[in-house]
This record gives sequence, structure tokens and C-alpha cells, in this order.
Amino acid sequence: MPFEAATFALRPIAHVRGGRAEPIDDGWDAVTAAIELTPEFDPEALAGLDGFSHVEVVFVFHRVAESAVVAGARHPRGRADWPKVGIFAQRGKDRPNRIGVTVCRLLGVEATTLRVAGLDAIDGTPVLDLKPVMHGFLPRGEVKEPDWARQLMAGYWG
Repeated sequence: MPFEAATFALRPIAHVRGGRAEPIDDGWDAVTAAIELTPEFDPEALAGLDGFSHVEVVFVFHRVAESAVVAGARHPRGRADWPKVGIFAQRGKDRPNRIGVTVCRLLGVEATTLRVAGLDAIDGTPVLDLKPVMHGFLPRGEVKEPDWARQLMAGYWG
């Protein structure tokens, strides 16, 4: 049976408010922002989330133009001293569906707004989903990564 591509329509459940206005590569851990649910949700949608220290945020890199999307390989951050690797071997914003995923610290919940730190999304970013971070869903066993990835992340949060 041949593979048949399907399309899916997604709508934001929230938007990022505050934090950075531009997507700068490093120093994200000091950035605080709010995530405001869209009007169809009431505070019950966030009930119990304040019992978690971290939240996983699924969002759209909404300012990446279709023409900037990479379907093959590239040097991460355009650095020729790092290997050319496929778009699915990196976490860059120029990915085919422009979906970002970040685990950030949950600073608080008030009504339909979350306050977070370390979310590498900019003001106005559409949020597709929120999930509490649970130990049971973290990687089991050792996490392996190449040296270039460790170098790339050295200043990303700090």
C-alpha cells in the first residue's frame, strides 16, 4: 500500500505574551513570558498544572517563511565547522512543519495564564499544546549526542 500524505488543520490553544520580540539564538533561560489561553478555555483547563515544576510547550515558528524551510541537510547555525546534518537531526526553526517543542520552568498559573521561564519562543507565538513534564516520560537510560550539539547548546540557555 503506498504512503498517502494527509494534512491536518491545527489551531492555537494559546499565545506567548512578552519575553523576547526577536528569535535570538542564546540566553533563553533568563527569559520569562506568559502563555495566555484562547477565550474558548476557562481556568479549569489549567487545573492541577501548578503542581508541576515544568511544562512542555508545543508551538509554531510562525515567522519562518515557507521559502526558508529546509527539507534536506544543512550546517547547524550555518557553521561550516560543524557537520552538515539532516533537518531531523537538529532542532532548528526552519523545519518542514515549523513546530517547536520546549520544556520550560513553570513559575505560576493564574486563571487562564501560565508564567514560564526558559521558553524559546517569541512574543505572539501560537501555542498548539501544553503538557506537564513527568519523570515517567523523560528519557530512560543515557542520552547520547554528538559533540557539535553539545557545543551548540553551551550558551543556548545560559
